[in-house]
Amino acid sequence: MPEQSSGVGSTVPLLASRLVAPPSPEPVVLRPRLLRRLDSGTDGPVTLVRAPAGWGKSTLLAAWARAAASTPTWLSVETGDTATRLWSYLAAALGATDLPADRPDHLERLAAAVAGRDRPVVLVLDDLHRVTEPAALAGLEFLLRHAAQRLRLLVAARVDPALPLHRWRLRGELTEIDADELAFTTDEVADLLTTHGVAVPPASVPTLRERTGGWPAGLCLAALAARAAADPAAVVTGFSGEQPDVAGYLRDEVLAGMPGDDVDLLRRLAVTGTVCDDLVAALTGPAGGEGRLADLARSTGFLHPEGLRPGWYRCQPLLADLLRADLAKLPDGQLRELHSRAASWYAEQGQPADALRHALAAGDWDHATELLLVGWPELVPYDPEPAGPPPPPAPPADRIDRDPELALAVAVDRARSADPSAADHLRAAVAGARELPAPRRDRLRWLVAALEVALARLGGDPTAVRAAAARLRTLTGPPASPVDAPRSGPVDASRSGAGDPRSGAGDPRSGAGDRADGHLVAGTADALADLSEGDLPGAGTAFDRLSAAARQAGRTRTELLCRSRAALAAAWHGRLREAEQGARETLGGPVTPADRSHAYLALAVVALYQDRPGEAEADLARADGPGYDPTVAAVAAFCRAQLRRDPAAAQRALAGARHRLADRPRARALADRLLAAEADHCAARGDPATARDLLEAAVRATVSPELAVARARVEVHAGDPGAARRALPPWDAPDADRWPVPVRLDAGLLDALLARQAGDTRRVGRVVEQVLELAAADGHRRVLTRAVPGVRDVLAEHLDSGTAHWAFVTDLLGDGDPTGAGEPVRYGDGPGRGLDEPLTERELTILRYLQSILSNVEIASELSLSVNTVKTHVRNIYRKLDATRRREAVRRARELHLI
Repeated sequence: MPEQSSGVGSTVPLLASRLVAPPSPEPVVLRPRLLRRLDSGTDGPVTLVRAPAGWGKSTLLAAWARAAASTPTWLSVETGDTATRLWSYLAAALGATDLPADRPDHLERLAAAVAGRDRPVVLVLDDLHRVTEPAALAGLEFLLRHAAQRLRLLVAARVDPALPLHRWRLRGELTEIDADELAFTTDEVADLLTTHGVAVPPASVPTLRERTGGWPAGLCLAALAARAAADPAAVVTGFSGEQPDVAGYLRDEVLAGMPGDDVDLLRRLAVTGTVCDDLVAALTGPAGGEGRLADLARSTGFLHPEGLRPGWYRCQPLLADLLRADLAKLPDGQLRELHSRAASWYAEQGQPADALRHALAAGDWDHATELLLVGWPELVPYDPEPAGPPPPPAPPADRIDRDPELALAVAVDRARSADPSAADHLRAAVAGARELPAPRRDRLRWLVAALEVALARLGGDPTAVRAAAARLRTLTGPPASPVDAPRSGPVDASRSGAGDPRSGAGDPRSGAGDRADGHLVAGTADALADLSEGDLPGAGTAFDRLSAAARQAGRTRTELLCRSRAALAAAWHGRLREAEQGARETLGGPVTPADRSHAYLALAVVALYQDRPGEAEADLARADGPGYDPTVAAVAAFCRAQLRRDPAAAQRALAGARHRLADRPRARALADRLLAAEADHCAARGDPATARDLLEAAVRATVSPELAVARARVEVHAGDPGAARRALPPWDAPDADRWPVPVRLDAGLLDALLARQAGDTRRVGRVVEQVLELAAADGHRRVLTRAVPGVRDVLAEHLDSGTAHWAFVTDLLGDGDPTGAGEPVRYGDGPGRGLDEPLTERELTILRYLQSILSNVEIASELSLSVNTVKTHVRNIYRKLDATRRREAVRRARELHLI
């Protein structure tokens, strides 16, 4: 055990266990996306991993440290570490034990020692939040500032340490990983369950991810509980924050360290789940404090921003379970009052579904009925929402007998969470309608038909959905105008007529409005059925039209549903700017979990085609959750497969998604796109024969453009330009305007490449310019940067010959990321393949430096070269080694015995 002078004439033992990475809990799930983030973070001076307890900060850093090319310096910070104690450990960790911490110039000497190193030092400080002495943190910033760029700091902390983070952030010197990034994705949840030996149905995995919010500690507790249970699937799907292990962890590690006022505020906010400052004021009074939610989000990590709605936050599901259990212990009157306040607030904001749930929980039956009569088109549930708190108790039977609309209101609320009892309440409403006067009876039939549409949709049967939608249209008749429903708004009880539930007088809605709304509901259900059956383009067109109609009618809920699906269809077709705008507008509103998932998936497709893989992965993680039908799940599988670095795994994922569409004839174009990507992965791995077999197995009387272009690309990989020309369809023909943009771009690039091989330079120039015009309109980059071999050379030659898209092509050929993290993925034929083009002596020299953690700036300084010269050499090294990033280039070079 090393010893260090304490400065008071004695020695203080230093624990060797604090200077090494702690052992990881077994089993460990490797998370390459986060390891890559840490890799890239060490190119800059500071990386901060910030999250509360249980988010896997130490586990991640320890896994990264064990996998790093050179072992980093590690220090685990403990409670009570003073500045002197911290410097003693830092000196020991950095191998500077001859610099006693009690000397006044200790920091200067330590900084000078680090600055004199040949290579930068990576220092991991785990649990830095335990240091509270200002002098210690100020000294750490001093050390970083005066170490001559030879110190790389990786910090794990529960809250922001008192360091100049804003300064580093503004200079682009800070890499931040927070709880949102540490949250497990659906794929990582599946890996975790597998490593724990827990076998559950695939549908249970996204449910568990949604229930835990991806919280690593909660997921581990769920896996342990499931492993010990006779029915693991039941444990996984029913996992909640009220289970003893979870509740104990949350109370001891999360709530115990918070001020009592904050805990009380969180408990009251659990009534609604999602909150903003105005809602806080409605629930707790002005004392809630503006900006307090943002402070709680930063300090706890268990309040997360809600989509793109500024100021809105969602409580982590397991913590919300625990807090709601505490709320249930309040006196009944207090809890009802909170629900009543929430119902009034949501009704004033035009969010009737949330208002209805809280009105029923408050026992305010008149308000619940009013909400149904005024807002029924916005109350029809199209997608089940994730399991939440138990539904409110049903109203008394005598009240249901007097007011069948109230039974229907309960049915609508239960259907929202796919509660089977919704059908029973629907039957009660139908039975009560028999005794009503004709106008009111007829209107209730419309409402019943609308809910039957929703129940058919929730049952997952497109045929039943269309039949129910047709019945609703028949009952409502033709609309008086394309859209004539009045805008929804706050309910005025004095005008609703609900005080006399058997009268038809004072109905707050006109029949004409009901008819238009009935057609809007039926049309939305039909479009969702089209989507479920695989007709993504047709559904997208319908959703565009319905979104505009819903906006004109003031039906925000329906508008957001249609807009999120329209954005996904636009992204899949390649209309990226339109898709991004629609998705971001969706996320700026009060979306349901299903709408949020579709919008983020649309953003992931956009980021994928614009060649922003990091953003695509992040958006895919945010899109995770239950609610995908096989059509939409296929789009998500396509994105994940294109982002995978293992082409064999990508091919398996694509095949699985394609097979799940086999019983959907209208999904042919979607399935063909998946098959084309599958064949691409085969061909790019050097197996064109298997790729041909895949495509030939799908030959039909009419070959789709997706498969025809894929066949041409396979022949290019196989080195048969003649076969490629015969397979390639005319991508500039008039009917090709209907093709998805990525397919047209692929075809155009192949056309240019084949023309170049045939020596037709004039055609090459014309085609490339057309391709660039089409790609630049929406920012398509992936098809240009990750295409078949030779396209990069075509673009470079086109740049030299002149183009109207000079800046775009220059950017495509440039390298904005010296680490190679953004470089195209290229698949070689394995480590045994030799280099097509040898490295120069200068490139070999720089390659040796790439084994270190020196940045390009530091390599340039070492070799007395300009940074741009080093970047050029690094790009050439990656290209010649067929690599995408530093580690891959180094590994490949070692396999070839170049270093």
